Amino acid sequence: MSKAKVIAVALAALAVVAIRWTDASATDVQGAVRSLEYSFAEAVRAKDLDKIMKHYTVSEVMVVFDVNPPRQFTGWKAYKEDWRKFLAGCKDSPKFEISELETYGGGRFAFSHSIQHFSCTNQQDKKIDMILRVTDGYVNFGGEWLIAHEHVSVPVDLTTGQAILQSKP
Repeated sequence: MSKAKVIAVALAALAVVAIRWTDASATDVQGAVRSLEYSFAEAVRAKDLDKIMKHYTVSEVMVVFDVNPPRQFTGWKAYKEDWRKFLAGCKDSPKFEISELETYGGGRFAFSHSIQHFSCTNQQDKKIDMILRVTDGYVNFGGEWLIAHEHVSVPVDLTTGQAILQSKP
């Protein structure tokens, strides 16, 4: 076999290994992000504020666009307070389900988008029931994925200006 053929075969083998390594890495990231999201959902259902916040980067530059005012929460402490108030508004244990979870990325950064269904009974015995669109950005800190940015939204009826809390695909 000529030297050129040996080099070509070696490069082809290296490319196959690189592709398989990348695919395995992407699969690992998807599994880690899915695990994080499902752990987060369990924490919400348990109304466990500390466990909820374990899923976020402890950073004062983290930004979250949530559905409730104000327009944005900047920093881990501000978002923790938002969650504290939100959970205190639920008289019962919330129901919380994540569906249509799609994850992308690898290495140091990843993101996901999903549909999240949240419901509970508020302190005035009124049922709160929302279907939310959520996009999360993650950062990998030494093998641990954490949410570094979050955007929660609902569609809006542009003719009335009203939020649509029961959106359908």
